[in-house]
Amino acid sequence: LMELLHTNQVPTPPTVMLADVTDLPRAMDELGLPLVVKIPDGSFSRGIHKVSTADEFRRCAEELFEETDLLLAQKFMPTEYDWRVGVLSGEPLFVCQYRMARGHWQIVKHRPDGSSSEGGFRTFGLDQAPRDIIDDAGRAAKPVGDGFYGVDLKQMPDGSVVVMEVNDNPNLEH
Repeated sequence: LMELLHTNQVPTPPTVMLADVTDLPRAMDELGLPLVVKIPDGSFSRGIHKVSTADEFRRCAEELFEETDLLLAQKFMPTEYDWRVGVLSGEPLFVCQYRMARGHWQIVKHRPDGSSSEGGFRTFGLDQAPRDIIDDAGRAAKPVGDGFYGVDLKQMPDGSVVVMEVNDNPNLEH
């Protein structure tokens, strides 16, 4: 997905692909710390970790490499919310903001006991949402196909937008 979006000039966060722990220094050099480490097939905030030190990065990567052959390291880009645009056959269906869980950097905060908490959400009419959010979501979904996608985006304080992911199995609630 990262390569597909890059090829189609869709803005994404700075990302380094990791094949083993020898790639960690390059990721830290290019992205700095803290950074986000992801398994390629994570969902609902699972398999996504924020690391703040080199030791924490190494421990996290070693643990994740026991389950997967590749990891992604991304520049940590904190925001108060993420945008989600539902796209079907290239056309936007809905737009909402998912707020970060209270006191956490993700939308869902998973606790060690298995419980979780979520941030709130806010929906927008297509005519109320920022045009660049809708346009970038459409540009991200187009090379993936004509199906139903949930495109997650971050809008940075300077107004720039990056596509975090294109979900090919998005949830629809309420």
